[in-house]
Amino acid sequence: MVSGSQPSPCASRGGDHLLTRLLKNKIDYCRLHGVPLLYNTALLRPSMDRYWAKIPLVRAAMVAHPDAEWVWWVDSDAVLTDMDFRLPLRRYRAHNLVVHGWPRLVFQEKESAPSWTGLNAGVFLVRNCQWSLDFMDAWAAMGPDSPDYARWGKVLKATFRDKLFDESDDQSALVYMLRRSGSPWRDKVFLENGYYFQGYWVEIVGRHAAGRRARRERGARLATPLRHTHFTGCQPCSGQRNEDYSGNTCDDGMRRALNFADDQVLRAYGFRHAGPLSDEVQPLPFDYPVKQ
Repeated sequence: MVSGSQPSPCASRGGDHLLTRLLKNKIDYCRLHGVPLLYNTALLRPSMDRYWAKIPLVRAAMVAHPDAEWVWWVDSDAVLTDMDFRLPLRRYRAHNLVVHGWPRLVFQEKESAPSWTGLNAGVFLVRNCQWSLDFMDAWAAMGPDSPDYARWGKVLKATFRDKLFDESDDQSALVYMLRRSGSPWRDKVFLENGYYFQGYWVEIVGRHAAGRRARRERGARLATPLRHTHFTGCQPCSGQRNEDYSGNTCDDGMRRALNFADDQVLRAYGFRHAGPLSDEVQPLPFDYPVKQ
């Protein structure tokens, strides 16, 4: 697993604390499953910042760890909310890149414009092979290091009617690469929507309470487990969140998701949080359902 955050302190109040909790969540998951974790706070290529910073890092991890068959990128603001989850790697045996997405939104015909949010590049799984190294190079060629960076921004904005800014970003670049006629990449990319490989937090954060009740009352699991809850647009470090999210919506959502995940870890030690927004913990009752 590879993740990371900016090298400087967070500008927002409480941002560093949230990043610490988000990092702890990844450490807990990796410890439970024996997955090595690379968490980076350095810009390997200063020109490739913000959303493009992941590409040099993932590529470096692939080269440094030829023994690893897969590299799993997880954005710093994504919470692993099913601590029992194991990647179904056999499901992807014929593919080299796995991202959460919907084919109908990515591959629509030209007369019905595609969406740059037809997939999400914040969590992805990439096979460590030459195809992937070539793919990462092609992807990066639409980023800030490219002499055509400004032109790519205009091309992407013209391609995706729902894209409001004319800067080339990693996600719309990825959709564009897959849509191009004769794309050499499409056949090896798996758009996962059979489960929440990563879920948009606005749509699913309320389900954490249902999951908590199910575990407390009968040791059960949700029919569709919440693998990842991705807090897209919340910007916990910079504080420059999407203006559509009012008040403490983002902060409370992250606390709910982190406590939901943390309860699954604390359970082995006989504790749980007193409530979904509480920092206090309490002992589990004697008859609490055992782990399934």
